Amino acid sequence: MDQIHAMRVFVKAVDEGSLSEAGRKLGRSPAAVSRAVAFLEAHVGVQLLHRTTRTLKLSEAGERYAAACRRVLADLEEADLMAAGEGAAPRGTLTITSPVVAGARVLRPIVDAFLDAHPSVTVRLQMLDRQVNLVEEGVDVAMRIAHLPDSSLTAIRVGEVRRLVCASPAYLASRPPITRLTDLSKHACIAMTVFGQDAWTFHPEADRTSPQSIRITPRLEVNTVEAAVASALEGRGVTRVFSYQVADELRQGRLVEVLPAADASRSPVHLLTPEGRLSVPKVRAFVDFAAPRLKAEFARIARV
Repeated sequence: MDQIHAMRVFVKAVDEGSLSEAGRKLGRSPAAVSRAVAFLEAHVGVQLLHRTTRTLKLSEAGERYAAACRRVLADLEEADLMAAGEGAAPRGTLTITSPVVAGARVLRPIVDAFLDAHPSVTVRLQMLDRQVNLVEEGVDVAMRIAHLPDSSLTAIRVGEVRRLVCASPAYLASRPPITRLTDLSKHACIAMTVFGQDAWTFHPEADRTSPQSIRITPRLEVNTVEAAVASALEGRGVTRVFSYQVADELRQGRLVEVLPAADASRSPVHLLTPEGRLSVPKVRAFVDFAAPRLKAEFARIARV
């Protein structure tokens, strides 16, 4: 059996989480998919997948091998497309990653529009709130909201976001006014791990004063943005989020920002690609399509 073919089948099985579903997508029987995986396991001498009748789970060795397979397959695709010349039409599968809420609220509609414009491209949009290694995990493009360390990745800046504190009008109407940072300690707070569970630190403009840490009393601690925003909308307390995470709610008046001048810190937003990937037509097409639209969307969010 051809090893490259077996790698493609193996990766598809991992992505679909099922031998039968992978077979359906590839137009092959589950038995053929199982043979391809068994071929690879015999070739490398270790078990790659733990299989049951309903689920697949990568072994520790399988996780490393799957990442390596993605790199090999991406490099092969890149070589084919580069050989076809710069005029080659975008085609193939494009793997994109982003934070969960940014992906759902900002990036996903742009991906949908890109797919409408490029019918020969398919997209795997992975929305993950963790640092993704683009090269090891076979990712073509990432949207990242953070200050970037020096690396070999190609970065295109598409905007910036800020942190803010907000609550529902109903909550604010029934509680003492919030006019200074220290007032937050008297209010019910909805805390998330990312912004601190017992204190919030605010960063003023450079050369003004040092960061100020305010003790808070969480009435609720959650680990997702969606939960924090939902509780704030229901009038349960004050929460702290990024501007893009509540842009619509602020625009509609369902949430109100408090202390808008308290935190001047900004986090840049970039599109990242591994070195050399912009030469691949599908990657170049997506970046050229998405970058101006993301810039316009983050500029719109900044005006809220």
